[in-house]
Amino acid sequence: MKKTQKVTRVKLNIEQINDFILFGLVSSEPDYKLSLALNKKFTISLKNISPVKISGENATELLFSRFSDSSESPDRIFNLISNRSGNHFLIKKLRNIDYIFHIYNPENTNIVGAITSSLREIATITAVFNIDADSIKDKNLHLVIQ
Repeated sequence: MKKTQKVTRVKLNIEQINDFILFGLVSSEPDYKLSLALNKKFTISLKNISPVKISGENATELLFSRFSDSSESPDRIFNLISNRSGNHFLIKKLRNIDYIFHIYNPENTNIVGAITSSLREIATITAVFNIDADSIKDKNLHLVIQ
């Protein structure tokens, strides 16, 4: 008769450091016009890069436009990602949001209020939401925060 080995389970406590800020933007403007308004307001240079691609139903490919700028410093990256592709959404839990503005590695976490008020000053943006990435459980969220 064989003896079964005792299995020892070890739980790892990994503390994830969120070094990014997410904003949900509501705007009826096309992505390129919104990126120009953000460029002007924050003196950045968002440029159209390869879109976010996901597989939709019936094996269709959905494309979500993406604009990015990392020219200010390699440690600070700005991304503007469309949340809509036709009638489909990149993050389904955020159906009321048209665009996601992602700032990677902000210098200070206290700047959220200042950025929010600056975004609200842009005439083409109807609403601004601070998004807590930890509270959203969506399989496509990793595509936004990569």
